[in-house]
Amino acid sequence: MSGLGSARRVAFFSPLPPARSGIADYSEALLASLRPLAEVEVFSHADPSFDPARFDSILYQVGNNAWHDFVYETALRHPGVVVLHESNLHHLIADLTIKRGDWDAYVRECEFNGGAPARAFAERVRRLETGPDYDGLPLTRRLLESARAVVVHSRFMREQMRAAGFRRPVAVIPHGAWVPPGDRNGFREKLGLDETTPLTGVFGFLKPYKRIAESLRAFRRLIRVIPNARLILVGEPHPETPLEPMIHSLGLSAHVRVLGFTSMDDFVGYLSACDIVLNLRYPTVGESSGTLLRALGLGKAVLVSALGSFNEFPEDVCLKVPVGAAEEDLIFEYLNLLMSRPEVARELGARARQYVDRECSWPVVARQYVAFLEAMTTGAGFPEEPAAAGEPLSPPAPRSSPETPAPPDPALFEYLQGWAGGGEAQDYLAIHQSRLRKTLEITPRGGPCDRVLEMGAYLQITPALRNRLGYGEVRGCYYGKLGRVDQRAVTSRDGESFACSIDHFDAEKDRYPYPDGHYSTVLCGELIEHLLADPMHLMSEVNRILQTGGHLVLTTPNMAGLRGIAAILKGYHPGFFPAYLSPSATAEGDARHNREYTPREIRQLLENSGFEVTLLETGEFRDAPHPELAWVSHLLKRYWLDTELRGDGIYAVGRKTGPVRERYPAWLYS
Repeated sequence: MSGLGSARRVAFFSPLPPARSGIADYSEALLASLRPLAEVEVFSHADPSFDPARFDSILYQVGNNAWHDFVYETALRHPGVVVLHESNLHHLIADLTIKRGDWDAYVRECEFNGGAPARAFAERVRRLETGPDYDGLPLTRRLLESARAVVVHSRFMREQMRAAGFRRPVAVIPHGAWVPPGDRNGFREKLGLDETTPLTGVFGFLKPYKRIAESLRAFRRLIRVIPNARLILVGEPHPETPLEPMIHSLGLSAHVRVLGFTSMDDFVGYLSACDIVLNLRYPTVGESSGTLLRALGLGKAVLVSALGSFNEFPEDVCLKVPVGAAEEDLIFEYLNLLMSRPEVARELGARARQYVDRECSWPVVARQYVAFLEAMTTGAGFPEEPAAAGEPLSPPAPRSSPETPAPPDPALFEYLQGWAGGGEAQDYLAIHQSRLRKTLEITPRGGPCDRVLEMGAYLQITPALRNRLGYGEVRGCYYGKLGRVDQRAVTSRDGESFACSIDHFDAEKDRYPYPDGHYSTVLCGELIEHLLADPMHLMSEVNRILQTGGHLVLTTPNMAGLRGIAAILKGYHPGFFPAYLSPSATAEGDARHNREYTPREIRQLLENSGFEVTLLETGEFRDAPHPELAWVSHLLKRYWLDTELRGDGIYAVGRKTGPVRERYPAWLYS
């Protein structure tokens, strides 16, 4: 909890899954990244015994439906920081009053928000002469007068809060983005579609404001020029949107399918099956869209309405459709462009995924929450504007040296050759030069007070950690009996000397012989793939010995590279070194890899272990490039599979943000 100050004990009020609320899904995702940063106690239902004195901050996630009744009522009794996901709470207030048979309370609430005219209209609603003025009267005044501060997800919503008279602090914190795995081809098979069929989708509660009628009319025009195009509607139908009659009347029954409400797994699966996602809506009350963030995280080409919070997305991340007379025409033109030129859709989707990964990831969002809660508790100032692109509102925990990796150094290989001696060492360096240079290039620079540990140290790059990257203390470690320490000294061919200690221990079993928070940086190069039983022991110990804000540099072969894919498609083992060593005493060879990883797994491994991923790339591992594998890239593109991160080696850097989150993650341990 270092550096979190007085925001560390947080009461968090929100519905959670299986509640049919998008905010329940939002809160579940946010909590996973918030818990490593603060002591969070979750209240997902009314709790009469709630004691606000036990907490430094209270955070209320408020939405406009009955799932949030207990959140709203508690926020009025115990004021705190309110997260408003939209600028209208009329449906929620109606649930709290009319549906409970308390018409007097409903009328009073309308008068409190809108004066005598609103009271007169509410009396007509009581007499059943008309329906509630859901759109015209937002009924947020009472909550805003109580709240100590407000969090919103867009500048549009902040302006709505100011227009409603709220003068206390407002933080603009982006809606978090999911980057879920998606089985595009599996769900296309489920739909009876091949990999080339152009597929568009509309997702979520299928109400008229999703511009469904306009989208269907545009789609009718589209199939005249692209006859094999298909459209799916995924979500709970609404009585005000007679989908099947509308589809039939437009002659679209053979092209459009209504799939209805689905589980979240199927929802994401159908999203992943689409090439294009329509996330249109009008009117808006400032809401953000979890579906939109999932679609962008999946790398989909998305159309949004050019209004409200959606207008704030960068122009190169999604296509914006103004509401008006030309709306249907523009939907048609955009769909025609993206389907007739699929490379445009791919490029748009790739930029979308990069954007949300950079700007809206849950760890970035969680840090901004913690910074704001701390500012509200301590009285410190907090910027109203969201952070600039790529810059979190809360700085990382301080460390004694800059976090920038070393720039490419053309002379680095020659420098490493000077330490390699001759014979086998030079041969090894020649084969692995790309990997070793890349490892040094991604390693953060150090300073005189910084310590770095290289795991599995052979002294190939170890001298450069001090002499090129500037670390004041360099230490190595290797497999062996706990307690043994070797003193190694080498001299380069230019006469430069280097010495360090090499500790021995079992990386999967022993407690590492270093104090907590001792190192600024740990290098773990080509080690994790050799572990037999418990890789999370290594990750847990590395977390322990690193400072908060310190870095783990991890490199390992890529099981999902083009070379591995080609091997398995041709019937060979995809691993680099799968062979067992011969029991013959004279046998020599590369040590067997017990488990190789994919880039996605390395990201999971780092996040499970309390790290934020600051760099994840692939590149050369030990050989020259493989232009002969272009056919694999072509195959991946045909099936809309990711062509990124397909190099032979994985290069990752993680920054420690807190303790280990999950000691035995289910994806790694049975």
